[in-house]
Amino acid sequence: MKEELTHKTLKELLTYNTATGVFIWNHRHLDYFKSHRLFKTFNTRFSGTKAGSIDKKGYILICIFGKLYSAHRLAWMYIHGSFPIDQIDHINSITDDNRICNLREANKSQNGQNQKKAHKYNSSGLLGVSFYKPLSKYRAQIRLKGKQKHIGYFNTPEEAHTAYIQAKRKYHEFGTL
Repeated sequence: MKEELTHKTLKELLTYNTATGVFIWNHRHLDYFKSHRLFKTFNTRFSGTKAGSIDKKGYILICIFGKLYSAHRLAWMYIHGSFPIDQIDHINSITDDNRICNLREANKSQNGQNQKKAHKYNSSGLLGVSFYKPLSKYRAQIRLKGKQKHIGYFNTPEEAHTAYIQAKRKYHEFGTL
């Protein structure tokens, strides 16, 4: 049975534990299957088990009616009755922690404000810090309203990072550092 996922259908298919963020497959009714054999196989194998698998970015994905859904978006729908308008931010930045108290609706900019680690391609290894060759100094920058804002040049990466963290606490309402 392939259909648009509704709040009602989601609750029929899965049980969500708000305290753990875990989804469990419910026993499905026969009308969800093309045959009695598939009905029996699914319920014997999956009913009562943890739903989903972790993708390469660490998010839990759950397949429903042949479509993959992010568990954090399903958690939001389960509790609030509809999918979020934009994105969901994991407050503690742990991508498989789908407890409802760890999820909040955010736009792309707000979601980016909660970044806690430098990207793997960042040569300094510190969030908001890069080496500026022309001056042989470390530069701190922060993104505000889609644009890079220069914070300053520093002798050490640690000094630049400290300045970045201070700016982040001042300007990033969604930041949790």
